[in-house]
Amino acid sequence: MPDRASSPTERLGRPRGRLGAYVALTKPRVMELLLLTTAPTMVLAQGGLPSLWSVGATLVGGAASAGSAAVFNMYLDRDMDAQMSRTSGRPIVTGEISPRAALIFAWSLALFATAWFATLVNVLAASLSALAIFWYVVVYTVVLKRRTTQNIVWGGLAGSFPVLIAWASATGTLAWSAVLLFVVVFLWTPAHYWPLSVRYGEDYRRVGVPMLGAVRSPTRVAASVLRYAIATTVCALGLVPLAQMGAVYAAAALLGGAWFVWHAWRYLCAARSATPENARPMRVFMASNAYLALLFIALAVDTLVP
Repeated sequence: MPDRASSPTERLGRPRGRLGAYVALTKPRVMELLLLTTAPTMVLAQGGLPSLWSVGATLVGGAASAGSAAVFNMYLDRDMDAQMSRTSGRPIVTGEISPRAALIFAWSLALFATAWFATLVNVLAASLSALAIFWYVVVYTVVLKRRTTQNIVWGGLAGSFPVLIAWASATGTLAWSAVLLFVVVFLWTPAHYWPLSVRYGEDYRRVGVPMLGAVRSPTRVAASVLRYAIATTVCALGLVPLAQMGAVYAAAALLGGAWFVWHAWRYLCAARSATPENARPMRVFMASNAYLALLFIALAVDTLVP
């Protein structure tokens, strides 16, 4: 762990200004992945290119909504973050942002996102945005995270809401295709996050968080990752008949899914070997990111290609 007596700059590795600290509170790298699903979903919902205004308004509202949930999460988990090497450089822990200032920022983003969606997009999108924040902050962070190994499964539902918000923003309603995309992201989340929890298992054990990768055997974790990777791939393929997708999406869903499952299978084989410590769970983590990006890019391309 970093030296707790070191300065914020030393622990972060480089100086960052006040604005940079507030941006870091919103977990921008997580936000990027969530927002990646937004524009392609809007393209599918409209059957073509939505207006730049519509996409821009949805992305701004979505960024504020996701950022709000992240800041609330850092505020509530600041006691754990101070003890975990992965999170010890977060702005509240380093003292760059006070807990009170972070809480005000979180509420400001939440209120802004809700008002933005309600005023400039529609009430359904605003309601889904508010529900996503509530789910991540209350259901996941407060209720589930410190109590059950299924925390990321059900808490991860919050990460599925961007596709519903995007669909609602584009059409003012929801459809079964949007629900299936919601399920795809829901199933993808455990397969994506559990390898990361293995990588930082010692951190989670230190603070008593029962993340699956920290409290179960490598073989059991890898088997669970494989099951969810397969389920994700099958559901993604289900969009082909449901939304009448073409060859571009079908190929991406099939080949990308097979690649994702193959990485999960390799991880399981390595976990079952005589040296499970060499299983390299982060390979599955990176593969999951690439798979989701490929899937949603193909979704947009397939819709736009005649």
